[in-house]
Amino acid sequence: MDFETVMQELETLGKERTKKIYISNGAHEPLFGVATGAMKPLAKKIKKNQPLAEQLYATGNYDAMYFAGVIADPMIMTEADFERWIDGAYFYMLSDYVVAVTLAETDIAQDVADKWIASGEELKMSAGWSCYCWLLGNRKDSEFSESKMESLLDQVKNTIHDAPDRTKSAMNNFMYTVGISYVPLHDKAVETAKEVGPVEIKGDKKKSKILLASENIQKEIDRGKLGFKRKYVRC
Repeated sequence: MDFETVMQELETLGKERTKKIYISNGAHEPLFGVATGAMKPLAKKIKKNQPLAEQLYATGNYDAMYFAGVIADPMIMTEADFERWIDGAYFYMLSDYVVAVTLAETDIAQDVADKWIASGEELKMSAGWSCYCWLLGNRKDSEFSESKMESLLDQVKNTIHDAPDRTKSAMNNFMYTVGISYVPLHDKAVETAKEVGPVEIKGDKKKSKILLASENIQKEIDRGKLGFKRKYVRC
C-alpha cells in the first residue's frame, strides 16, 4: 500500500468529533480525527513498513504521524531517526504515545531516554520519562539496574515540582509505574510518592489538575496488580 492510498484511507476514517477531542488536547491542523482503534485493520494490512512510516511522520499530519508509530519498525530505527521524530513531536500525544512507545521497543531505549531526560526540553524530558514507563511495564525487572532506577526516583523527588507541566505528568507516571511494575523498588516508590505528595498540573484553559501517585499505586495494589507487565508495548 503506497503513501497516497494510506493518506486517503486515513482521511476516510476521520471523524469531526474525534478531531475536536484531539485539538482540545493540543493537536493542530492538519489532522483528520481518526480513532486509534479504527487504524487497526489498516495496520494489519501493512504490518511493519519503515520507509512508509517515515513518509507519514514527515507530513506533520497528527493522524499520519500516529499511524507511522503503529507501522514503524523500531529495531531498524537509529538514534538519529528518533531524534528527528522527537523534534517533529509538537505535543505530548506524539512525544509520549508515539515516539516514546516506539523507542521502548528498541535496544537503545534507555540510552536515548537518559539523554532526553537530561535535555531540559519539556517534551523531550516527557518522552524520556514516558519511555521508562513503557519499558518498566513490559520488560523483566532483571533488565534494569536497581541503583539507576533508585537514582531516577530520587531525581523525581527532588525536581518534579519545578519541572514543566508535561514533564511533571510523565515523572508522576514514572513513580506510579515503578510502584506497580518494578517490584524491587516498590517500597521506595511508595515512600517517594508520599514525600512528593500532590502534583499540580496547570491547565491552559481548564482548571488545574492534581495528581497523587501514592493513592493511585495503592488502588492498583488493592486490585492485586503488583508486578503487572504488559505483553506488548504497542497495541
